[in-house]
Amino acid sequence: MHTNDAYHIREKVAGANVLTTIELILQVINVIQVGTVLFVSPLIAGIINRLKAIIESKHGPSIFQPYYDLSKLFKKEVVLPERSSIIFVLAPFVSFSAYLVISLVIPIVTPYPLPYGILLDLLGGALMFGFAGILGIIAAIDAKTNYTSMGASRSASFTALAEPTLIMVFFGVATITGTNNPYVTNNVLSASASWYLSATHILVMGAFFMLLLFETGRLPVESSGLMEFGMLDDGKVMENSGKLLALSNWGGYMKQFMLMSVFLNVFAIPWWISSSVSVQGAFYSVGTLFLKLLLLSGVIVITEESLAKLRLFKILDFLAISFSLGLLAVIAFFLVGGG
Repeated sequence: MHTNDAYHIREKVAGANVLTTIELILQVINVIQVGTVLFVSPLIAGIINRLKAIIESKHGPSIFQPYYDLSKLFKKEVVLPERSSIIFVLAPFVSFSAYLVISLVIPIVTPYPLPYGILLDLLGGALMFGFAGILGIIAAIDAKTNYTSMGASRSASFTALAEPTLIMVFFGVATITGTNNPYVTNNVLSASASWYLSATHILVMGAFFMLLLFETGRLPVESSGLMEFGMLDDGKVMENSGKLLALSNWGGYMKQFMLMSVFLNVFAIPWWISSSVSVQGAFYSVGTLFLKLLLLSGVIVITEESLAKLRLFKILDFLAISFSLGLLAVIAFFLVGGG
């Protein structure tokens, strides 16, 4: 074998080893990202509830209360409605799995795509969230009780306007970057002050924030003293118990965490995410994300406590305004432009 041939072989082997090492690091970062969504999301929910109690001059529950609740529910027996089918049992597991898939592909700890990041763009992620929501509605109907059917009906009515609003928001993003890839959006907005301060981006950000309040159940609804008058998501899971209720609640925490993370890392604060392909960089991004989440949690709580309670049907007006902002963002792009 010639010396040059041996040299080229060593180069290929070294290159393959480097590639394997990078792939391994990316897989580890993926595990860190999914673990962050799984185990930090209940903490964020606990912090929001505690902040809300403080503003209302109450002591409030511990920030770790969601963990206690999940632990207690996982130990309890599952009691099924008499007329339900296997759909009622499977829906929480499938919905929880859908949230896990979303956690693999959205920008949480990296500004670059992880190994499974090519599976979904922003629109695909929205469809996955919608899929999980539809499963919840189907399971609520399958329970065949008054409260769950009422919750399913209301959820379907509001979702009929919330989903087009989310799609319109992503159309606005697509006008900025020419793509619905969240990583491209993050890179463009973090590098371009003109696009970040453009009318299109500001309107899109406002529309998404309003949608975030609705999707995470942070809109104060007037119950008029009767719980069922203002019942939304609680109605759908009224018949859930034990592990099924634990998975439903945990999925809700994950959904809130991921929507807040997308709002922060893609729209509002696309900076301070480590671009280093390393475990240390991933943990740095987790730390900065936690600080950003604390800031956003405070803003959400203040907004929630500042808003007058809405009549249930007024939620449609709220969503209509959000949709209008998304539509105006697209119009502003063609009229004003941006970066």
